[in-house]
Amino acid sequence: MSRYSTFVTPIMLALLAVAAPCSARQPNIILIMADDLGYETITANGGESYQTPNLDALAAGGVRFEECYVQPLCTPTRVQLMTGQSNVRNYIEFGMLDPEAKTFAHLLKEAGYVKGIAGKWQLGRKPGLPQRFGFDESCLWQQTRRPPRYANPGLEYNGEERNFTNGEYGPDLVNDFAIDFVTRHKEQPFLLYYPMLLTHGPYVPTPDSADWNPEAKSEEEDHAPQHFGEMVAYMDKLVGNLTAKLDELGIREETIIIFLGDNGTGAGTVSQFQGKPYEGGKGTTTARGMHVPLIVNWRGHVPAGGVNDDLISSVDFLPTLCAAAGVAPTESMTLDGQSFWPQALGEEGSPRTWLYSWYSQDGGEQRKREFAMTKEYKLYRDGQLFDLKADPLEAGKPIDRAAWNDRQQEVAKELGAVLASYANARPAALIKPGEPATKANRQRAARRKDAAAKVE
Repeated sequence: MSRYSTFVTPIMLALLAVAAPCSARQPNIILIMADDLGYETITANGGESYQTPNLDALAAGGVRFEECYVQPLCTPTRVQLMTGQSNVRNYIEFGMLDPEAKTFAHLLKEAGYVKGIAGKWQLGRKPGLPQRFGFDESCLWQQTRRPPRYANPGLEYNGEERNFTNGEYGPDLVNDFAIDFVTRHKEQPFLLYYPMLLTHGPYVPTPDSADWNPEAKSEEEDHAPQHFGEMVAYMDKLVGNLTAKLDELGIREETIIIFLGDNGTGAGTVSQFQGKPYEGGKGTTTARGMHVPLIVNWRGHVPAGGVNDDLISSVDFLPTLCAAAGVAPTESMTLDGQSFWPQALGEEGSPRTWLYSWYSQDGGEQRKREFAMTKEYKLYRDGQLFDLKADPLEAGKPIDRAAWNDRQQEVAKELGAVLASYANARPAALIKPGEPATKANRQRAARRKDAAAKVE
């Protein structure tokens, strides 16, 4: 067994079975993911440009993670989040998820959860995919088509296309569905996955903006940089609407709330962060593109006011949700993630010493960026080493290999071993024509040869 991948064993199954705290029933879980929202935007993290009182309250009443890193772009993060696997294993191309993939919704279904998804999809346009991936109910944008998402949007409710033309606002409609879902299922354990539409560009007015235009027919109308802050505020407001409903229903103490971003803030968007300007870097493999907020709140269970600096990766959410629900992943599953649920409960847990990333927007080998990192150093596959303490945004040149000190040589060796462990991880069926394939990958091709063909 490689020390750099997690294979679920019978011993691990037993540990996961007792991982969730004892309660009258399994906890509800709400996983909220904002779109294009970097770490620097949240006031509780040191952001100074926007007001996020509802998220700040969740952080004050729970634990705030300072070192959560996802993929630089939306679809790659969603694939890792839902499957617990690195993109190197199962990422086909932008806007797609392998229809044979097993997700956290499948696993919680086996434990009796009712599962809903509300928000942005972008994981394949074939009808019925949300249900295929384990969700019972859905309200989605960009499932079978790509209409406007903000003013006068087009959405799919359980696969049924609906167009809105009377000044409706897409994020409000999705929030209404989320609130209705938790209301209807308050008597049973539920999982709500809420990948929000906000705050993705183009930056346009919200219903709270002075220049809100309820007659807008396109997302290209009225867009301007200053609307980003209004979208952040509205996103926070919608989170507050949902948490207020949990209080009203009397199920707040039974409900785990997890909030994160799906990648860094849009490139070129400058915010004030801890006294300095900070430019968003969506699409880049630096902290500007991958460092996102992460807050976990569970009133009466997660200690209030916690701050944790352990490394967290987007592959860690599937095992974390399983641990929180007391669910064991299928024994045959190969996971790259590990649970951070003990840390959320204020315990030491088993923190990561490194994380690994394979990133390619289109799934191709030629444009990929691959690295392993600790909190101090990052090593790319091509041998570039960055000191993240001295140069956290990788603004300078990599450290000259001839000048590596003893510590840097040691870390480079350790991170090199991580990269070596993933050298043959990409299935041959996913390597695009004309790109190199190893013998190990070719041996796996028979099992995965039709994966891409089954996805639209």
